[in-house]
Amino acid sequence: MSKAVNNMNMGVVEPQQRIKNLSHCGNLIDVDKNMKVSRYYRAGTEILRMANVYLNEGDHENAFILYMRYMTLFIEKIRQHPDYGSVKAEVKAINKTIKDEIMPTTEKLRNKLLAQYQREYEQFLANKEAERMREQERERQQQMANKKAATASSIPSLIPANLHVQMDPSSQPTAPDLNLLDQVVYPNDFPTGTNRNNLPNSGLLLPMAAEAGAADKIANSSSKPAFDRSRKPQFNRTDSLLAGSLRCVNVPGDTMDVFLKLAHANTSNNIETCGVLAGHLAHNELYITHIIAPQQQGTPDSCNTMHEEQIFDVQDQMQLITLGWIHTHPSQTAFLSSVDLHTHCSYQMMMPEAIAIVCAPKYNTTGFFLLTPHYGLDYIAQCRQSGFHPHPNDPPLFMDAQHIKIDAQTKIKVIDLRR
Repeated sequence: MSKAVNNMNMGVVEPQQRIKNLSHCGNLIDVDKNMKVSRYYRAGTEILRMANVYLNEGDHENAFILYMRYMTLFIEKIRQHPDYGSVKAEVKAINKTIKDEIMPTTEKLRNKLLAQYQREYEQFLANKEAERMREQERERQQQMANKKAATASSIPSLIPANLHVQMDPSSQPTAPDLNLLDQVVYPNDFPTGTNRNNLPNSGLLLPMAAEAGAADKIANSSSKPAFDRSRKPQFNRTDSLLAGSLRCVNVPGDTMDVFLKLAHANTSNNIETCGVLAGHLAHNELYITHIIAPQQQGTPDSCNTMHEEQIFDVQDQMQLITLGWIHTHPSQTAFLSSVDLHTHCSYQMMMPEAIAIVCAPKYNTTGFFLLTPHYGLDYIAQCRQSGFHPHPNDPPLFMDAQHIKIDAQTKIKVIDLRR
């Protein structure tokens, strides 16, 4: 069996393999040819923004993953987009940034992580060896205790060695010498607290119950090792992007009320209103801080944004990342229509944690949704129909967002670009 396989059995991944795992996670990004190529350049800006946050916070694993994802997108994947040729000037600028800044930073991170993983790996092996030696010592002590207990449990003869029966020549039995019997000492003959070692003829003593109990205690004891074998090093942290779990999205408690007030005029006219949810990353959690209401055209069952570059300008000025969108259903319940599913797909493909908030004032309900990660997202991404069209309901294409947290202590800010 190879060393690598042995280490896998030990529950530890070797340093080089851990780096490969991070790099593989960084490569997990695809380009949908039907999505505007400008969306990917926008996504690249936000990937870098988050990577820089992770780097500044000292979260080198997540920073490395996002830098790798950025390079994968713009060195390899973006070339597959049919509109790639139309943004050559931007590509040149991005490639220069990659060459001058991102690649050296990523290489430094790689070396730093590799050194860290090597230290953790060596410590893990040292702990395993120390545990093995402690286990051997425990087994040795156990064997000694067992032998001692076995010896103590063998009751010696109560009759002195010099006690014997005198037989007359005619083989008639005679009584034993009673004076010799008086030399035998029994446990009950000891007064409480007596030290048996101070008594005469200690060679004739029966083993004390206390001694036998002590032997049993030694035999049955198994002191807890100083190194707990269950505490293996956590090489794949649950808060790492490598774990694949969604990061928590914190939503200010007044978001829905503020947005409904902003949309009140449209709602009164049975017109949908939409806005972009933007915020920032901190300590591996996402925080919605702003609603950006772009110029838009609404109908009773749809809402289309215009002049998206204005949204990007605001986000760049305030260093905000896109975390989803919010819109109203003036006369319907809270759900995602077929058009909504396609709208949200573009958000979720760029940011897996992106949420869609649907406010249904007529029914006084609010929904927090996302496409089902293992079915709905791929299905909608491959759907080529536009406008309102039927989709299958089983398996479900969208679900309630489980990774959100409503924060009643924070307030949402509004940037209204409609004015």
